[in-house]
Amino acid sequence: MSIIHYFFLVFSVFAIASYILLAMISAVETIEYIKKNSFVNYKEILSSTFSPSISIIAPAYNESLNIVENVRSLLSSHYVNYDVIIVNDGSKDDSLSKLIQAYDLVQIDHLINEHIKTKPLRKGVYKSTNPAFDKLTVIDKENGGKADALNMGLNMSKNRYVACIDVDCLLLEDALQKMIKPFLESTDTKVIASGGVIRIANSCIVNDGKLLDINFPKTWLEQGQILEYLRAFLLGRMAWSRLNGLLVISGAFGLFDKKIAIDVGGYDTNTVGEDMEIIVRMRRHMEELKEKYKVAYIPDPLCWTEAPDNYKTFISQRNRWTRGTIETLRKHRKIAFNPKYRSLGLVSYPYWLVFERLAPIIEVAGILYFGILIALNEVRWDYALAFIILAYTFSVMFSIVAIFSEELTYHQYKKKSIGFKLIIIAFLEPFVIHPIILYSAIKGNINYYFYKKIEWGHMTRKGMTKA
Repeated sequence: MSIIHYFFLVFSVFAIASYILLAMISAVETIEYIKKNSFVNYKEILSSTFSPSISIIAPAYNESLNIVENVRSLLSSHYVNYDVIIVNDGSKDDSLSKLIQAYDLVQIDHLINEHIKTKPLRKGVYKSTNPAFDKLTVIDKENGGKADALNMGLNMSKNRYVACIDVDCLLLEDALQKMIKPFLESTDTKVIASGGVIRIANSCIVNDGKLLDINFPKTWLEQGQILEYLRAFLLGRMAWSRLNGLLVISGAFGLFDKKIAIDVGGYDTNTVGEDMEIIVRMRRHMEELKEKYKVAYIPDPLCWTEAPDNYKTFISQRNRWTRGTIETLRKHRKIAFNPKYRSLGLVSYPYWLVFERLAPIIEVAGILYFGILIALNEVRWDYALAFIILAYTFSVMFSIVAIFSEELTYHQYKKKSIGFKLIIIAFLEPFVIHPIILYSAIKGNINYYFYKKIEWGHMTRKGMTKA
């Protein structure tokens, strides 16, 4: 029994130590980023005709509720040299007809270079007759899933960089110039991708594709996700960016070097975690070429998205995230603990394997083991209570650190009492949200090993609140 006790104790100590270390590194990186970029004139980037060309690729499947508003958001960027490619992935609703009506689209003949094999076109390619929308291209293809739609966009794009984004996301006007900046700054190291902070737009007010008012959602589930995103982005990914150890850029919004994305074969259509998998594959590709490279990360809030507002959808989403992580780590297990892949194989992969992939399983095993000890009347309650209090206190304090990091940096939630409400959620989350996340992770493991059919899962959109 003592060996099992020590196992859980050692795992907990290492987990807490790693979170503290990452939080400290994130703080240093965020402070340096804010200082360095406080004097940047982004107008020079957005107004220069020498700015690198970017294609925004947005897959759409049954997005009728938000499609017109969100495309307007994508067309509102202040960047100069860009275009927007909407890939209608066999939608069964009226998404396409709404786009045709709203943006004066007509079908055109267009040759698509098939660098990556995809599902064929359905009705074809559309462009607008209105000069105001000359940057917009809409592709209507047979349904093949998100990864297949993104690959169609890669084939269609003629630009050097591609920004892959969920069509339901609201992109801020200065997002592209901030995301392209790492590519322009780097000289001796090739930047292959960059990602930005994703924020939750539930209850926010939107009009004409612009975010007018940031509100705090009413349900605990939505509020808990805000807190979760703050922890993940502000205290996690910023640190991995500094260590050049990022294994994932959110599928909601990421900027890529198109040539490298195509060289590695585009997005994998046989996984539900295509956003993580392509980053790992691009990194592995660069390691095998022995080239210096970087995956950059931007802490500015650049993209707002609608998050699940009910437990059924939330569980489905987290189930999919778990399966995607398992698939990616299993597919690229060659790099695990392999010195040939340097920090990717010796640091990033092991961390993700232990503290992302296995952590929920270990935590549930620990809970079951504790239950067995109670049944056998072998619990040392003084030690057990001390451990539980320590774990709960650390969880709450870590969340509060994330809240204060947000308040001291970008302070997006300016309305009175929101900070206090977030702190309350920090105390409640371990009881009302975390158990659901654990359940979703275990269900994802069961689904992966016993149900081999790949299902991406669908989220029912309610639409962002309009002014």
